[in-house]
Amino acid sequence: MRIDKLLANAGFGSRAEVKKLLKQGIVTVNEVKVKDPKTQVNGERDLIQVKGVEVHYREFIYIMLNKPKDVISATEDRIHQTVIDLVAHEYGHYELFPIGRLDLDTEGLLLLTNDGQYSHQLMAPKKHVGKLYQAEVRGCVTEEDVEAFHNGLELKDGYKTKPAHLEILKAGDHSLVQVEVSEGKYHQVKRMFEAVGKQVMKLERLRIGELWLDEGLSRGKYREMSIEERELALRNQKKDH
Repeated sequence: MRIDKLLANAGFGSRAEVKKLLKQGIVTVNEVKVKDPKTQVNGERDLIQVKGVEVHYREFIYIMLNKPKDVISATEDRIHQTVIDLVAHEYGHYELFPIGRLDLDTEGLLLLTNDGQYSHQLMAPKKHVGKLYQAEVRGCVTEEDVEAFHNGLELKDGYKTKPAHLEILKAGDHSLVQVEVSEGKYHQVKRMFEAVGKQVMKLERLRIGELWLDEGLSRGKYREMSIEERELALRNQKKDH
């Protein structure tokens, strides 16, 4: 990787600002001064220092976020605060993006990364990675609804969903349920309940694959994920139907 790109990604400013640092002769690679921004370096093997302080560079970042309501799953937006805005002060120099999306009013587990290959693995339809949601629903959810979800539902636009696992935690005028889907269609969980005459009032994602939302993360908080957690998210947790 070029030294100017590495330093920019590591938080030393824009490419133009990094070039100024290089011209000052305060950047060394393996204790040799480097001024050419095109110099190729290896962030893992080379000793890179700015003013004698070692630069710790990581190419990829993986973040677990507990998304709050009224924050949009996008990299930028003119109206709403984005999930990237939440982490910008700490990770703004990385080109992070959300893996998939949660609706504006949906809360819970959302992953952010700058690793396109990892995102593709997680989102690929053939992977069938299950996503578990907890929902507060207006209307009494019944065993007939459980069966309908199990068989797949036809939505208003004619799309037939894949089988989903619906569990009733509390039934009544307002029901509490958990539902696991292996797809990520637009407003899917809400539209599935609409198809059985119910309305989702509150929705939270609890799990992706076998990765559960860290209960220690309050709304709007985030942390980096371990290698084990990244692997857990990729595991197929889809129920047998």
